[in-house]
Amino acid sequence: MANNKREYEMDSAESRPEVISDDPAFTVDGNEIKAGRPGKGSTNERHSRKRQRGNHGFAKGFLSGMIVAVIAAAAVFSVASGTGSGLLSSTGEKVLDSDTVDKIETLAAYIQNSYYEDVDIEDLRDGLYEGLFENLDVYSQYYTAEEYESLLESSLEGTYCGIGASLQQDTETMMVSVVRVYEGSPAEEAGLEVGDVIYMVDDYEATSMELSELVTHIRGEENTSVHLVTYRNGEEIEYDIERRNLTFPTVSSDMLDGSVGYIAVSEFTDATTEQFSTALDDLQDAGMEALIVDLRSNPGGVLTTVCDMLDEILPEGLILYTEDREGNREEYKSTDDTSLELPLVVLVDENSASASEIFAGAIQDREAGTIVGVTTYGKGVVQSVRTLSDGTAFKVTTHRYYTPGGTCIQDIGITPDVEIEYEFLGGEDDEYSYELDNQIQKALEILQED
Repeated sequence: MANNKREYEMDSAESRPEVISDDPAFTVDGNEIKAGRPGKGSTNERHSRKRQRGNHGFAKGFLSGMIVAVIAAAAVFSVASGTGSGLLSSTGEKVLDSDTVDKIETLAAYIQNSYYEDVDIEDLRDGLYEGLFENLDVYSQYYTAEEYESLLESSLEGTYCGIGASLQQDTETMMVSVVRVYEGSPAEEAGLEVGDVIYMVDDYEATSMELSELVTHIRGEENTSVHLVTYRNGEEIEYDIERRNLTFPTVSSDMLDGSVGYIAVSEFTDATTEQFSTALDDLQDAGMEALIVDLRSNPGGVLTTVCDMLDEILPEGLILYTEDREGNREEYKSTDDTSLELPLVVLVDENSASASEIFAGAIQDREAGTIVGVTTYGKGVVQSVRTLSDGTAFKVTTHRYYTPGGTCIQDIGITPDVEIEYEFLGGEDDEYSYELDNQIQKALEILQED
């Protein structure tokens, strides 16, 4: 099932050694790239238009936030210097031959001499590096040193300076909308609501760039403000929202119907494993007899995190495996140290992606529980991130991943065992509650039958 939306968790994070994120494991104030140097508005807009043209043909099926990223620790490569030092591909073909170098220099000279504003030479160079990834898939990209540092801060620490909301983007229309507003966040305090359509972020039109670029304009320094122009039911609403340093838990839990544990996981960060373990222990101490794991709208995250969480639930066996283009296979397995011998339901929806799909796919193929909801997003590829000696980095899709049963869910997703669309069972004036969530009620019904 193809899905044309991508989501960036505003406070999410996704990278580290061996990571699955989803470029849309990212946050609305995001994790990823910025569209150029601050103060270079026109250059930023030019880069954004170019990126949009280059990625459009590959955009179908991209989620934000969702990215599967594998970051190899301490992988550093030297950066060649000089315009004539081209890299050789595995076929021996030189990318930067003399004709290509001459053409680049000619184009750069014309831009420097004729563009109507001053152009930073570093912006031009970054544009060249970014351009190498333009015609690959939407997950592959180049990071400046500043962008990569920001990515690591968000991904490893689970903190960032932003407004506290999650966005998603339709990859066909490029429309950006709010899918989550975090409790106690600046976004909530300002009145931003789920379903609001973002039209402008300061001077940037939301549809003019990829979501990964847009979120970098929402993020910023603490105590500064970002200006948003939004639409709600056809009405234009403007906000000036102060940025704050934010950290949100990725796991919440509760006990339903007296003995059914409920754990909601918003994303898979480095901190999620411990939070999940604590929630699981607390529920078991409270007499849990069955468990619901809610992965709805979870864009993904760290691969080792989801594997560690599955290791607490599953007995020894295969969790997933990856293959590169040569067919080289790497397996990820659970041990027999711990397992959950309780009835289990996993809730998913169309925005459950990447690591969420690994979780659901392993539970389904290992027959360890029942998957309930609608077909998931369908992101079944893995990216590797490598750093360069000058502090910059790049990410490129290197592998497909497969569920234990041998299914690659890329552009297909996980089909639930029990398919049920979400429906709010309350009236217009009712607030959300578990009792009014038809998918949770279906999960409880299934667990009662077990």
